[in-house]
Amino acid sequence: MKQSPQVGDRITDKSAPPDERAVRNWIGPDAYEHWAGLQSWIAASYPGVFAPDWLYGGKNRGWSLRYRKIRALCTLLPAYRLLSVMVVLGQAEREKFEGRRYSWSPQLVKLYDDARAYPDGKWLTIAVSSADVKDEVIELMAMKRPPLSQA
Repeated sequence: MKQSPQVGDRITDKSAPPDERAVRNWIGPDAYEHWAGLQSWIAASYPGVFAPDWLYGGKNRGWSLRYRKIRALCTLLPAYRLLSVMVVLGQAEREKFEGRRYSWSPQLVKLYDDARAYPDGKWLTIAVSSADVKDEVIELMAMKRPPLSQA
């Protein structure tokens, strides 16, 4: 008997990347609104720069949608009834983050402080549960790579 999905379970069918309908059904309408908003902002802010790339991370990590040119801007992580975004902050971005430390939400600062530092940076995985969190993720991306156009 197959177990019902739990909040946070990833899309793990490796036969093909999920389409928009599958993502919407899996993450739910509220999270999908943030998913679509982030995709629209990236497309408008970096026209012609990023081609989103679906990556399969195995049965535990499932599918994720990465935005990358030479370095990754972010990775969208669709999970059951949840959307998370992974942003890697390298040394330069970490200095910028620290310079604005008190303008970020306490939740993001705690996430940043608790994240382990790797040679390539701090990997922040942010659960996007509200418009405020989505806006903060957009600020992080804009800090990491200034938009080419104002979206």
